[in-house]
Amino acid sequence: MIIALAGVSAEAVVERHLSHLVSDRIRASPDIRGGQMAADAALDAFDVTGYAETRNQVLPESDRGASRLSPYIRHGLLALREVWDAVAGGPAPDTSKFRDELLWQEYARHLYARVGMHLHRNLRFDVAWSGDFAPSAWPRDMACIDWALACLETNGWLVNQSRMWLASQYAVRSGAGWLAGQEYFHRHLLDGSRAANLLGWQWAVGAGSSKPYGFARWQVEKRAPQLCAACPLNRNCPIQNFPPDLNLRPVSNPTPLLVRDDDLATTQGPTTVGERFRPQSVLLTVESLGDADPALRAHPQLPAVFIFDEPALEKLQLSSKRLIFFVETLQDLATRREVLVHLGDPRRIAPELRAAITWAPVPSFEKYARTAAELHPWPWLAQPHAGSVQSYSAWRKNLTQPK
Repeated sequence: MIIALAGVSAEAVVERHLSHLVSDRIRASPDIRGGQMAADAALDAFDVTGYAETRNQVLPESDRGASRLSPYIRHGLLALREVWDAVAGGPAPDTSKFRDELLWQEYARHLYARVGMHLHRNLRFDVAWSGDFAPSAWPRDMACIDWALACLETNGWLVNQSRMWLASQYAVRSGAGWLAGQEYFHRHLLDGSRAANLLGWQWAVGAGSSKPYGFARWQVEKRAPQLCAACPLNRNCPIQNFPPDLNLRPVSNPTPLLVRDDDLATTQGPTTVGERFRPQSVLLTVESLGDADPALRAHPQLPAVFIFDEPALEKLQLSSKRLIFFVETLQDLATRREVLVHLGDPRRIAPELRAAITWAPVPSFEKYARTAAELHPWPWLAQPHAGSVQSYSAWRKNLTQPK
């Protein structure tokens, strides 16, 4: 099925063609638009000055230092290298801290490319991870929890500090299995990637580090004091103190891939362009939707094609704001070149496209790899290495630092 993009709003496109694939009423994020033009404007407007001191501020919004570039980074509208270079002239402490956050994103990609589906279970330490989604693990009579969930469900974006509040409340304090909690995040977050989302939850709940984030009242009062002041539980706060130590035990059989990669070539993907036959189109994936996508740049005369993966989306039931973000991005691209949008099963559609495509460091790319007419390398910020990825610090020790 071909989806027409011209002459209608992104919401109308989702309502008409994709409404059976979403989990909520059709509505866009009120604050974040999709598209290369929106991404470029957001990067141009970002000033890294003061980032080191204000990146964790939650409220008031005017005091936040968070960039809100993550939806564009996640979908390849802004490459990590481009964002890295964009802050080169900022104050040294702020540039260093911001670039450290970009490296965390690269670490997530390296880790996921290497361990794949292992990232969906406890990596290093044993905490509750399985089970159905438990809404009661997020008590909405707590003003901090209610506010953070409202931001997640309405805007599709959260400051990292409030993401950790929700993860800790769900898994550390309430004891619910963290995998379902992160799945709820993935459903709503415009920057929802398996790599970054799973890694963030692993570390927040202690599965990745043995030291879970200890959500407590003082953190809310420091980062968003007005929430505590207005909370009906102000005088009987359930998070008045830190939760007790969990004394987590190591998992019994951690994947050896955390220590060493004996198949680095597979992890890093192709390093040169591989052509099987002359491409007739360029196939874009959700990992790489930007104008700087390597395959897209290599073939400016060819139509760009995107496939809404109907079988996968039926299972995921994402929030409509995520699909609207994709449609807005494709509509924006269509102002500069021909864009064709399909709805269906990529395994049936992709072989007919004879497409050039940029390799992506995710397990789901397998559905495209064998059918590509031409395969382009992924634009890593830093090349993966074969050493330990058990922690961010261990990974950085063997990393060739970007300049």
